[in-house]
Amino acid sequence: MAAVSASSVKKYSAMILTVPVLLLLGWSRISDPVETGTYKFDYPANFGNRITVPANNPTTKQGVYLGRLLFYETRLSATNKISCGSCHQQEKAFTDGKAFSEGINRQLTTRNSMSLVNLLWTRKFFWDGRSASLEEQALVPLAHPREMGQSLQQSAMKLQEDVTYPPLFKLVFGDEAITGERIAKVIAQFERTLISSHSLYDQYLQNTYSPTAAELRGMALFSANCDHCHGGIKTYMELFHNNGLDSISKDEGIAVLTGQAGDRGRFKVPTLRNIELTAPYMHDGRFNSLEEVLAHYSGHVKNSPSLSAFLAHDIQLQPGEKQDIISFLKLLTDSAFIHNPQFSDPNKI
Repeated sequence: MAAVSASSVKKYSAMILTVPVLLLLGWSRISDPVETGTYKFDYPANFGNRITVPANNPTTKQGVYLGRLLFYETRLSATNKISCGSCHQQEKAFTDGKAFSEGINRQLTTRNSMSLVNLLWTRKFFWDGRSASLEEQALVPLAHPREMGQSLQQSAMKLQEDVTYPPLFKLVFGDEAITGERIAKVIAQFERTLISSHSLYDQYLQNTYSPTAAELRGMALFSANCDHCHGGIKTYMELFHNNGLDSISKDEGIAVLTGQAGDRGRFKVPTLRNIELTAPYMHDGRFNSLEEVLAHYSGHVKNSPSLSAFLAHDIQLQPGEKQDIISFLKLLTDSAFIHNPQFSDPNKI
């Protein structure tokens, strides 16, 4: 892991302050000044302003900087080999291309790794919505025995012992103390900046891209058949549905939290932003392609007492219609997002 060294930390004397920092990337050194001040989120007006930023964790430029370093910091795992970025890879829209992610000692998670995109508007996290904030969510994989497998105290100790990190925590929090809570806070700050809003679909909405005939047909079919769950500009509504994967779901989904039989097999509806890049699909990664997903919804939905009502009757799609929908879904791929250097692993620059 590349070390980050702050060569000086100065008191605030202006609205913007930079601190010289050396990033050791392999055998080379580069100068990477750390800007400070309030971080300004950049997103289209049609995304809306129903965003969530806790009052006790305002987003700052220095917080996002440190959060990005820690997102890719392998020392936050028991084996010093796994980071948040291991299961959330930028080129895959912050998923990992596996049905189940591999944690320490090659242990597998029990659910598919969700894409980290447009989390600034999200209020429930994980497939079962168990966490109500990004800060709370970030704490779970850090300490989970099947994921990063290390206590927050141990993680904090590792960073505290590295002379390069305390000055950065001071820049963010005012003193050099490193805690699990602070680690989660800056990771959350970074994750809130992962905004995807430059796809061809966005360009179409801005009248700068003209869709093909197939893409337009797919858009209309999508609107008629898929808006129940994936409506809106962000193709995401904070809902939990049983989408008919099994007659009796082995994974109880949100029912684990609610205790309600009617919630069995209900899972959070994921965004379809960058869906072309995030296979395999569903909470258990059972479908390897978009073709398989559409085949499920067109004739293979399984009935159960908790099946969401609008799926009681199968969607009947012809082969050509399925391909048109896929053409539309590919419009949601955001190349700028997956190549944005501000989101990338600083150790690989």
